[in-house]
Formats: sequence, structure tokens, C-alpha cells
Amino acid sequence: MGYPRGSMGYDAIVLASASERRSQLLIQIGVRHRIVGADLDETPLAGEKPLDYVQRLAAGKAQAVVARQGGLPDAPVLAADTSVVLGDRLFGKPADEAECLEMLGALAGRTHAVLTAVALWHDGRLHQSHDTSYVTFRPIDRDERRRYWASGEPAGKAGGYAIQGLGAVFVERLEGSFSGVMGLPLFTTAALLDAAGVRRWQAA
Repeated sequence: MGYPRGSMGYDAIVLASASERRSQLLIQIGVRHRIVGADLDETPLAGEKPLDYVQRLAAGKAQAVVARQGGLPDAPVLAADTSVVLGDRLFGKPADEAECLEMLGALAGRTHAVLTAVALWHDGRLHQSHDTSYVTFRPIDRDERRRYWASGEPAGKAGGYAIQGLGAVFVERLEGSFSGVMGLPLFTTAALLDAAGVRRWQAA
């Protein structure tokens, strides 16, 4: 199903992500969309800086979906990538319980950055922006970390936690965008969509 452009802009977009959270956030601000997943190798390049990493992956997801549609998508294509950063270390998604427990142990009692890059392919060009938030965790003992892993929530989450879920109890302080930590900063995203003429505040 396509979404042709009307005289006043676009009625919907393509979301280059299978993330339920990102889809829910777009629904929250009334952006109609369809989902087309993009599978990329998420291994960081040697010496790659965290911001360069998330920007590369967000751009790569958008471009992969555009290429799948023959380079001529019928609507703007939105993609995003989020990573947790502590010092020089980039925290991706935990592969197993041991890695999740180690990640949460490293983040416990400290402040980390959450970087989210947003990319929008529109009218033959890639437009990008990013958001940085800072999250401070309280201490988390090993037993609590085990119980959190057993809940099933940390799997597939950057840094091994979900701020919008059970993991909210770890957050002592947040400076920045709550939606950005979830995976799609709505202020930043809305600015890109507005510039592309995408309508918001629509019923599903």
C-alpha cells in the first residue's frame, strides 16, 4: 500500500524499524506510518566514535529501505538508532544474561549518555539530526539485576534496560528527552517531519 503525496504534504511515512517502541511514539504524535524492517550489521567500526556510529546506522537503515524500493520510495523514510555510552564504552543490546548483568553493573550508580540519531530520506536526500540525554542510575545489586533479566524486558534493549518499563525504577535522574532514551526523540523527529511536509496529529 502506498501513500501518495497530496497538495499539502504527506499523510504518512515509512518507518525503517521493527521497533514497537518507535512505532508507538509515532502513533503518540499522530504520524501515520507503515513498518519496513531494515537488517544491518551493527558491529562498530574500529575507532568509530559513538555519535558517528549511531548516525551511520540510522542512515544505513533508511538507505536500505529506500534501496529496497528501487530508490524511489512513495513516502519519506524514517530511521533511528540508539546507543548507551559510558565513558568511551558503547553499550549495545545484551546477547545473554551474563552480558546484561555486567552492563547494568557498570551503569549502576553512575551517569551515562543515551545517543539517538534520526535519519529521514525525503525528496532524494538524507536529512539527519540527533539527540543526547543523560541518565543517572541508582545502585543495583546483583540479585535485582538477575530478577530484571528474568522479566524478559532487557533483551533487545540498548544498555540492557527500558526506561518506559520495569527499568524505570533504576533511574534516579534524567536530563534530556524521555522519548529519546526510549529510542525516538519526538521533538527532533517532529522537526524533521515538519520540514518534509509530513502531517501530524492525525487519527490512526
